[in-house]
Amino acid sequence: MVVLQLSHPSCSLNFRSKLTCSRRRFFLKFQSNFPPTSLITNSHQPDYPTSLSPPANQSVAAIVFGDAPHSRLYPLTKRRSDGAIPIAGNYRLIDGVVSNCINSDITKIYALTQNNSTSLNSHISRAYSGACLANDGFVEMIAAYQSVDDKGWFQGTADAVRRCLWVLEEYPVVEFLVLPGHHLYKMDYQKLIEAHRENNADITLAVSGSMRYKDPCYLNVRVGRENQVVEFRECQGKTDIQSKDEKSMMVNDNFPSMGIYVINRVLMIKLLRQYFPKANHLRSDVIPGALSLGMKVQAYKFDGYWEDMRSIESFYHANMESTRTTNMAYNSFYDRDFPLYTLPRYLPPTIVTDAAIKNSIIGDGCILSVISSKNVIHQILIFYNQNCSIKNSILGLRTRVGDRAIIEDSVIMGSDIYQSSIADSKATGLTIPIGIGEGSHIRKAIVDKNSRIGKNVMIVNKDNVEEGGNEVNGYIITAGIVVILKGAVIEDGTIL
Repeated sequence: MVVLQLSHPSCSLNFRSKLTCSRRRFFLKFQSNFPPTSLITNSHQPDYPTSLSPPANQSVAAIVFGDAPHSRLYPLTKRRSDGAIPIAGNYRLIDGVVSNCINSDITKIYALTQNNSTSLNSHISRAYSGACLANDGFVEMIAAYQSVDDKGWFQGTADAVRRCLWVLEEYPVVEFLVLPGHHLYKMDYQKLIEAHRENNADITLAVSGSMRYKDPCYLNVRVGRENQVVEFRECQGKTDIQSKDEKSMMVNDNFPSMGIYVINRVLMIKLLRQYFPKANHLRSDVIPGALSLGMKVQAYKFDGYWEDMRSIESFYHANMESTRTTNMAYNSFYDRDFPLYTLPRYLPPTIVTDAAIKNSIIGDGCILSVISSKNVIHQILIFYNQNCSIKNSILGLRTRVGDRAIIEDSVIMGSDIYQSSIADSKATGLTIPIGIGEGSHIRKAIVDKNSRIGKNVMIVNKDNVEEGGNEVNGYIITAGIVVILKGAVIEDGTIL
């Protein structure tokens, strides 16, 4: 028997969310720097003293959204928000954005959550709160709420920030850094903030310089001289027929917005309360509105890997990219200098018995190549010529894979609990244990958490269906990828 720990070790953080006297004293010295509320002019002069250039960990607060406004990741979002979706074995999508903040020395982070937020709230509160970070940093969760003045759910990103300003105004920071929590990329936000300050911008938004017009539903930004934004082009659902000159201009000057904004604090308050008090969205209402008012809006071109998980297909390919051994698009899973943080779970090492593994990521606490026994629970037996095969795949936490099972080009999200024997399953009224059964074959699929795949099951999209499936039977097919729903039961011998 070989015992291996194949995954990148989880990194634990220590944060303190309680307000301390030292923090209050520290921020009081900045209050005198903010002028009284006044109308914004077209002078392109920001409302904060750029000459001070305070460090980001003292003057910038990050606002992270845990939900995508129009998610296309269903059914992965049937019982969770976008930011809570597991990725690369040990992590959640929101870990990438929070880690970017920490690695960029931005240590005041607010996470705004709403839809299906139970698992995301639990993850954030357990992973990023309760201990100490340099300069009294914190990750504070703000869940959607109703009050006497505001009834109903958040109507969009602008509405959410507006309704939470009473919390966000507690610390007189200089800028807000607004971030979607479901994107995957590695960015040093310090460079973004420096560019914002050097250009004396009112708003700076990040645009992707390496992916142009990949999807017509991006908000596209036309950039003029010195990276100043001159026009926004909202999604039309389809591209219009354009002349050769227009297409050339688009290639050279237009970039998709990444949904990442640096906005001066005083300006943010004025935009949401005075100029656009009824606006619901930063992306389509407030940011273009600020440009129309003559405010200085700058573009920051980001040329690195960026995937915003707009679909099941993009999520699948992002996971497949993480298994590459060369030319890896996103390398924070293995970057010691820019690590990815998550919740430490203290699981045992993965146990491998006679399994063939190639170009794959194996999460913590997995049991590979196992046969359950009536008399011995969790007994691991070695059967020569009956090994399981795992190729170009990702296995999440506590994944159990039976003998002779084959997993290819797939994402197995794992399990929230250990339940490796039929005896354990019968206690819950089910005869199929959580995991991948003996002799099953899975190819180009996403198997969500706590799924029960029986023996000799074939999940290979045998009819090459592009779109279809049946949720009642526990699966759908999108872009040719079979998605097994969370907690689904696939009976022995099933062929999909």
